[in-house]
Amino acid sequence: MPYTPVELRHVRLGRSLFRGYKRREVDTLMEEVADSFEEVWRERADLADNVEDLQKELESLRSREQLLAQTLVSAEKAAADAKDQAKREAELIVAEAHQEARSITRSGQNERERLFAEVRRVQALLRSALGMVEEADRANSAASAPGSAEAAAPAEGRPETWPRREDTREFGRASLFVPPDQDAQAG
Repeated sequence: MPYTPVELRHVRLGRSLFRGYKRREVDTLMEEVADSFEEVWRERADLADNVEDLQKELESLRSREQLLAQTLVSAEKAAADAKDQAKREAELIVAEAHQEARSITRSGQNERERLFAEVRRVQALLRSALGMVEEADRANSAASAPGSAEAAAPAEGRPETWPRREDTREFGRASLFVPPDQDAQAG
């Protein structure tokens, strides 16, 4: 049966008549053993308290470590998500820019083709009108004096008949650059 320090202090050994122990020495020894045992008992209690405190601290540190690990994983995931989101947005912006560029290019090409068609139409009208004027001029020249010197020479001193400048003043001078390959296609 285990004894506590207090129980050791109250233990009384029986006496024998012959050849017994010296009572004072045994009591002194029992007192020293009880003091030593009491000191060990206190140290054990202190160590048990320390172990309990350390276990609590260890548990706290483990929970912090787990929280930090979860936070780190969450931060890494958030960073990866943000990076992926930024990449998707950048790709979307680039795709929209390409789409807009293609749209602008198509619009510009369509406008250019429309303007070239309009130029060709105006040129054809002008050629037709010029042809009609030349025919009328030839007819007038032939009718007015066949064989005269004025009919043979172009109208140097004569006033301009058609088109008169005031009729064409609204049209500015045309200066369209036609690339060589477009000029060959138009002709």
